[in-house]
Amino acid sequence: MTSEDRDLHPADASAGTSEGSRSSSSPEEKKRRHLPVWQETILLLGIALVLAVVIKAFFVQAFYIPSESMEPGLVENDRILVQKMSYWFGGEPERGDVVVFEDPGGWLGPGEQGDPTNAVTSVMAKIGLYPSGGHLVKRVVGVEGDTITCCDDRGRISVNGKPLNEDAYVKSEKGIDCRGPMTGNCSWSAGPVPEGHLFVMGDNRGHSADSSQKLCLPEATDCTENPYVPVDSVVGKVFLLLWPADRFEWVGRPDAFADVPDPS
Repeated sequence: MTSEDRDLHPADASAGTSEGSRSSSSPEEKKRRHLPVWQETILLLGIALVLAVVIKAFFVQAFYIPSESMEPGLVENDRILVQKMSYWFGGEPERGDVVVFEDPGGWLGPGEQGDPTNAVTSVMAKIGLYPSGGHLVKRVVGVEGDTITCCDDRGRISVNGKPLNEDAYVKSEKGIDCRGPMTGNCSWSAGPVPEGHLFVMGDNRGHSADSSQKLCLPEATDCTENPYVPVDSVVGKVFLLLWPADRFEWVGRPDAFADVPDPS
C-alpha cells in the first residue's frame, strides 16, 4: 500500500464515486424532464386554443361579408377583422365607421345567416379561428340625435343639413339617381336618431337592406319596421380587409363625415 492509498479517506472515495455518478447520470435526468413530442404538441395546441378564445372574446374577431351590400369596398365572402375594443370605456360608433352588428330582427335574408357548414367549422367559428356569419356589416351614417335626409339636387345624402360627398366609397350604378334609393324614391327623411341607436347604410345603396330600407314612410300603412340599430348590438369596428390577399387593406373612416355638424 502506498502513502497515496493510505491518505485517501473512505469518505473521500465515496464522495468521488458519487460525484462521478451524478455527473454521468445528469444528461439522463435532463432527458426525463422533457415532455414527449406528442405531449408538447397537445400542450401547445391547448395554449393556442385558449389564446384564440381570449382574443375573440376581448380583442379581435373574424367575420365574412354575407352579401353585396358593401360593394365596392367589401365584396361578398371577403374576410374581415373586427376590433372589439373600439367602443369600450365609453366610446361609441362614429359617423363613417364600418361596423359589424347582430341582426336587430329580420334584417338578414335566408342566404345570409352564415351558419357553419360542418362540425369542424362550427367549432372553429366558436373559438375565433374561422370567420363567423349571422351578423350584418354596414356603415354608420347617423348617430344619436342626427337627422338624415335624401336627397339634394345632386343625389347626395345630408346629415344634419350637411350634404355628404360619398364618391370615394359608395358604388355608382346606372339607373340609380341618388344615394338612398332603397325606399323606392329619392325623397325621404329619418331621425332624429333615438338615444343609444344608429342609422346605418350599405355602400351599395341600390342593393342594401339597411336602415333606409326599413323606414316607415308617411304614405305607408301598418308599418312596424324599425330602421335603427341599438348600439349595444354592435360587435365592433371593421379595421382590416384580410382576404383575399390581393385586396388586403386597412379599413378606416372616410373624410366625408369630418364636417358634419352636431345635431341642433
